Amino acid sequence: MFSYFKNLDWKLNLAVLFLMAASLTSLYGSRPELFYKQLLFWAIGLVFVFFIIRFDWRPFINHRGVILGIYFIIAALLVVTLFAPAIRGTKGWLILGPFQLQPSEFAKLALIVLYAVFFSRRHISIARTSNLFVSFIYFFIPASLVVIQPDFGSALILFFIWFGFLLISGIRWRHLALMLIIFSIAGFLIWHGVLKDYQKERIFGVFFPNWDTLGINYNVIQSKIAIGSAGFFGKGFGQGTQSHLGFLPEAQTDFIFAAVVEEWGLLAGLLLIAAFAILVFETIKIGFNADNNFSRFVCLGAAILFVFHFILNIGSNLVLTPVIGVTFPFLSYGGSSLLTNLILIGLIQSIKIRG
Repeated sequence: MFSYFKNLDWKLNLAVLFLMAASLTSLYGSRPELFYKQLLFWAIGLVFVFFIIRFDWRPFINHRGVILGIYFIIAALLVVTLFAPAIRGTKGWLILGPFQLQPSEFAKLALIVLYAVFFSRRHISIARTSNLFVSFIYFFIPASLVVIQPDFGSALILFFIWFGFLLISGIRWRHLALMLIIFSIAGFLIWHGVLKDYQKERIFGVFFPNWDTLGINYNVIQSKIAIGSAGFFGKGFGQGTQSHLGFLPEAQTDFIFAAVVEEWGLLAGLLLIAAFAILVFETIKIGFNADNNFSRFVCLGAAILFVFHFILNIGSNLVLTPVIGVTFPFLSYGGSSLLTNLILIGLIQSIKIRG
């Protein structure tokens, strides 16, 4: 057993533990009722990590039927959510007693593992139309179900996972240029035929941050106030006015970065970014040092997931991207997101041990 721990990547572990401490401290100070739930999910997730690192998951590349089975089970759960009660206007959760399960988070994990199997065998011939089409279908099935909920944030992350895998698989530039033209046309159609008015207003709000300050831009203005008033060392534990007095909505999820910075200052914000950068860097390094393509693609897929979650979450806190309900990995409250990320950490550490 000790040989497993000896070969772990401790920089990766320490980065995750730092984010865990920041998350739990923030929740304990602002939402104690959520603190205990998140603590329970951390405990469950760390148990998953412990067991996952003790198994060699590389043989799964030879059991494509198992991977596809998991993928379609998650897709079926996404279908079930469409008949579930709406929470905050979205039918994205399955109610399990006091807990809420969000299948769209597990769909990201299933897509990464499925693509790792798919591209590890076909990355040399990725430019073939059949391979591009099949990989797109794998993305399109869960993404279309997520859009219906509607949850455009998760759909966008699924898109980035697919597109990121195409890039790291070595797709040719002429095919990439053609795809960008197709995406531009699709974006035009989505803007005029799919997006609702409030979603368009959120995008406009990024370019016009002082417009509709009591409406569509209220959240991001409160985020700017929380971050701007923090100073270098912050206001102190439990002293954040914007987060504790209810001015900053969703301070435990969408705007947890602003909530942490308000209490602990710019220094804490820089440490969070540094810890996250270490996590991503170590994940990529483990992937490059792996001895097979499947392991490399799992690590690089996880890095893609972490990076785009980070960009969209912290971007919304700093009014650089629209607010679309994307979590900060390991920091935001949310059991499904946390378990997904910790399972990926378990897989990455398993690859490191056997790399």
